[in-house]
Amino acid sequence: MNPRILRQILVFVFSMTLITAYHSIQAQERSIPTEETLVGDNYGQLSDQARLRTYYIYTPKSYNPDRPMPLVLVFHGDDGTGRSISDVSRFNDLAEQEGFIAVYPDGIDHRWTLRGNSQKKVDDVSFVAALINHLQEIRNIDSHRIYATGFSKGAILTQALACKLPNKIAAFASVAGSLPVRLKPSCQPETPISMLMINGTNDQAVHYQGDNKNQRGALVSIPETVNFWRSHNQCTSETQRPEQESSNQSDRLKVKTSRYSGCNGDSEVLLADVVGGGHFWPGGASSDESLNKLNAKLGFNASQEIWNFFQSHTLP
Repeated sequence: MNPRILRQILVFVFSMTLITAYHSIQAQERSIPTEETLVGDNYGQLSDQARLRTYYIYTPKSYNPDRPMPLVLVFHGDDGTGRSISDVSRFNDLAEQEGFIAVYPDGIDHRWTLRGNSQKKVDDVSFVAALINHLQEIRNIDSHRIYATGFSKGAILTQALACKLPNKIAAFASVAGSLPVRLKPSCQPETPISMLMINGTNDQAVHYQGDNKNQRGALVSIPETVNFWRSHNQCTSETQRPEQESSNQSDRLKVKTSRYSGCNGDSEVLLADVVGGGHFWPGGASSDESLNKLNAKLGFNASQEIWNFFQSHTLP
């Protein structure tokens, strides 16, 4: 090749390399979050188990990068998204008022998988562990005050996290969920578990009295699940709050709360039965106007109850 032409080619390649590097540096600089862009609504992603995973995050205005802040993970039900459960639970409002970071992960195909030997070979318990590590890199998270809650299948995932990630998460709350039958025998966390359960006694999706243990995806009954955690924690006492009834007697809904304390490691188990209630997030928002009216009359806010519960518990 003509030496002159070769020199021109080399100069061109070198120039393009410099231009590419320059734009790459600019892109990296633009992606570095400032204190202003950290707060409010944001979306994030990470790679885990050879898949790109996504989440929605809300950081309150009171966030200070120099000061650790509690983290609440909120898991949607089947066919939901992180954003949809944020709308239902309204945890963003609480995060702003109380000063914690709320993160709403997205399940693959809007679903959660509890073990890695499924057809899709995704282990969402492992994903949650990776997500916590990731969040600790991009926010100043108080590692002693990380909490998990969820609705329906997200609540079932929360129960699984209590079994498998007790050293990362300080307390758990499941709404309209229970412990899977197949998971119960192997659920032997080495530490006490603080667990809040909120369940409707007339839930047609997550049956209060449990499922036939031989059916696929069977769940333990709500009383048996509560007893499982009580026994694990070696709780010695039980107290019940006065029943909180709907202001409209024709609704026949009331909330019966039982608290089990005197447990190892200052743990506790709390059950809130929505007597006559179905498969919903009490006090949450809904596109069903009749459910919004029912929630208003019930006067029980699951999200507030969950945060009150979480505040009492930290990891050592």
